[in-house]
Amino acid sequence: MNTHLIGLDWGSTHLRAYRYDSQGQVLDKRALPHGIRQLPEGGFGAAFALAVEAWPDVPVIACGMVGSRNGWREVPYLDTPTDVDRLADALTAMTTPDGRTLHLVPGLRDPSRPDVMRGEETQVVGVAALLPDVARHGCLLLPGTHSKWVSLRDGVVTGFATVMTGELFGLLKEHSILGAQLPPAIDDEHAFLCGVDAARDSGAAGALSRVFSARTLMLDGSLPPASVPDYLSGLLIGDELRIALASGWATPHDSIHMVGEGPLCDRYVRAAARFDLTLRAAPDATTSHGLWRIAVAAGLVSTQATA
Repeated sequence: MNTHLIGLDWGSTHLRAYRYDSQGQVLDKRALPHGIRQLPEGGFGAAFALAVEAWPDVPVIACGMVGSRNGWREVPYLDTPTDVDRLADALTAMTTPDGRTLHLVPGLRDPSRPDVMRGEETQVVGVAALLPDVARHGCLLLPGTHSKWVSLRDGVVTGFATVMTGELFGLLKEHSILGAQLPPAIDDEHAFLCGVDAARDSGAAGALSRVFSARTLMLDGSLPPASVPDYLSGLLIGDELRIALASGWATPHDSIHMVGEGPLCDRYVRAAARFDLTLRAAPDATTSHGLWRIAVAAGLVSTQATA
């Protein structure tokens, strides 16, 4: 099959490349360790050349931190509310050293908070295309170092919020008295759920009022030192869910689609059950599908090719 588009998911620590056929199916993909923070000799141009090496000279679209202030070229954020057509209209084109044209996807900004995302907007486009019911009226959770809660109405991203759950966990575990001189962590489901429950029951005070309990419980002998990380993980993930409910991002008994996979998402699923929330896995390959949908909306791929 002929190649009709190349898509790049270019973040801080990774560079993933996709080669598409005329129907938007991925014919080939590559994963390189050349995020914008760890570029090879030759910088962005060299990393780009490796990503598309020996692939045809077709339109290239990229999302992620490559379009950030520290990226190859800064692309301004679009304010919400935003849909796929506005994203497509705001693509920024640049010429690469090898003469190709690269189209950079803008990130999103929610001026009401304020808050920003870059890269996740393409995942959201992919989910919206794959799950029309969620696009009409839904809530998406993208867990990670900086978790995102995204509201969708009639295919439009109406707003979103970031919770720095993963980064806060790392700081507490590695750089606070709570994580000092701990033995190697063990997998303690009971400690994790105790942390979740502590956050759930913290009320208006929130989990910040309970964080020091990790040390108190350890000193009391109620929490084994090796279980402190799981307790803190539960406390922070639980507080993220408590915040989501308190802020109206989600409501009790909601079914929320979650973008991601692996142990972290499994933790969110277990924690959500303590709040009467159901988290469902979104379809795979949301970023690659989102890149294709934006390219189609921008006219980078002919409508005849996708018929």
